Amino acid sequence: MPPGEVVFLTFRLAGSLPRTVVEHLQAEIELARQRFEVEPAQLYAAQKRYFGRFDAQLNKGEYGPTYLRQPAVAALIAESLRYFDGMGYDLRCYCLMPNPVHLVMRVLEEAPPLVKTLQRLKSYTATQANKLLGRIGTFWQAESYDHVVRKGELERVLAYVVENPVQAGLVEDWEQWPYTYQAPL
Repeated sequence: MPPGEVVFLTFRLAGSLPRTVVEHLQAEIELARQRFEVEPAQLYAAQKRYFGRFDAQLNKGEYGPTYLRQPAVAALIAESLRYFDGMGYDLRCYCLMPNPVHLVMRVLEEAPPLVKTLQRLKSYTATQANKLLGRIGTFWQAESYDHVVRKGELERVLAYVVENPVQAGLVEDWEQWPYTYQAPL
């Protein structure tokens, strides 16, 4: 991700969606890529729809682990996100759902590549969360969803992230969800 850009990012727990669901969604977006190769606006709209369906599946929490429901694990992830704030990115907001993590950040100019920062974050949190849970094995799914937030869309994307627990029916107001953070504007 280019320095200075604001990025929306989602990553999820390993095994959080059935392989058939992931393959179906990936086939859909690949078809859209082929279809809208020369029409970026339509491809962008298709990618947003793809993510919406993908995210809806994750937020249902009907499949796979939901380790982020556990306060100690959620606290570990939240503390780690804030730890890297100012080192690799400027954290704008995050929401930890039972399975995925959604966040918005601005990539810092003089920071290491965002992929390196995220590797460190995910590696550390996976090791520590596995210790807390008394388990071994893959904690995070390897791939993530990310895109640069377009001009004029930041407010909508911030609202989308913090409203996730409301949309999932977990709380009535996003500020009631203990695993949501929004930086002062």
